[in-house]
Amino acid sequence: MEFVQIMNQAKPAFPVGAGVRQRIQAGFTLIELMVVVALAAVLLGIAIPSFKDLIVGQRVKAAAFAFANAAALARSEAINRNSQVVLAAATGGWQNGWSVKNGTIALSQQDSFPSLVITTTSTQVAYLANGRLNAAVNHLQFSDDAGGHARCVSFDLSGLPMSRLGGC
Repeated sequence: MEFVQIMNQAKPAFPVGAGVRQRIQAGFTLIELMVVVALAAVLLGIAIPSFKDLIVGQRVKAAAFAFANAAALARSEAINRNSQVVLAAATGGWQNGWSVKNGTIALSQQDSFPSLVITTTSTQVAYLANGRLNAAVNHLQFSDDAGGHARCVSFDLSGLPMSRLGGC
């Protein structure tokens, strides 16, 4: 037991080799920290413009899909209720929102998309009880203010809405 205690006391705290003591460094130096901050600033400067473009594209895509989903809901409700269901633009146009109605009963309502431009000559999409369109509907084009991103929502012969990338 006494031998173990003597050996523990005899061990040096730091390994020593050929008369040179090693220095333990804790933390970062100021220069290392400045290099990391500068690299992070450069990477953020490159990434932010691409991120803004991605956000605008996703807003256009979300609005087009919201409209296509509302049209699919209107079609489904027309078949289920065996009566005409109308998807109508809010006052001021489609960019101010829309609602799905069966007569005076509001089935669904969408808020506005103020930063988007929605172009079409149609002010409503009406579905008959069999799920077909009451009248031909022009394409709806969803785009941003600058026109860099666009999606087109169109309807097939059976009245099913489709969203695709690009203008109409």
